[in-house]
Amino acid sequence: MAGILIIASILATRNIQQVPKGAQNLMEYAMDFIRDLTRNQLGEKDFRPWVPFIGTLFLFIFVANWSGALLPWKLIKLPEGELAAPTNDINTTVALALLVSIAYFYAGFKKRGLGYFKKYIEPTPVLLPIAILEDFTKPLSLSFRLFGNILADELVVGVLVLLVPLIVPLPVMLLGLFTSAIQALVFATLAGAYIHEALEGHGDEHEEHA
Repeated sequence: MAGILIIASILATRNIQQVPKGAQNLMEYAMDFIRDLTRNQLGEKDFRPWVPFIGTLFLFIFVANWSGALLPWKLIKLPEGELAAPTNDINTTVALALLVSIAYFYAGFKKRGLGYFKKYIEPTPVLLPIAILEDFTKPLSLSFRLFGNILADELVVGVLVLLVPLIVPLPVMLLGLFTSAIQALVFATLAGAYIHEALEGHGDEHEEHA
């Protein structure tokens, strides 16, 4: 998937025109979309450093999901397994979710230092176990949501292709393309929301009110 994105980027930017067209136009549209997505989640002040991270997540998941939605890879058997979209593997989705966790911890520490830990005991230390549990559930929900949706879509398409190989699977595949794009958008949006939550602090809120 990374190779596809790199090749597409090279082809789209090797002959940059002042008036974009073709692949360059598509690439610029994608960049504007990712920039707007990141700005909407993190705000005008904090979004710029996170555009590459959010954009990479979105594009990687989008291309990975579409590779499984367009082609029923699960029908291709290998000696020791089968082909499938990368996001059909729980290891991939967990790795992506852990990257998001590392990112929002890094964002919080970079902006607030040790004061980041205040969020675990505010407004009362009684909420400490719940705050810690929330940090564990965020990557779990991200990874299992993406994995479950892509796995279900590939299983449905694979079964239909086996049973009715010509016309019937096409509407399901088109629906799979739509849901695959939505899943990439949801993952990137939640990643941005979690980073924004880490950047915000009660101390910052008090300063704004002051």
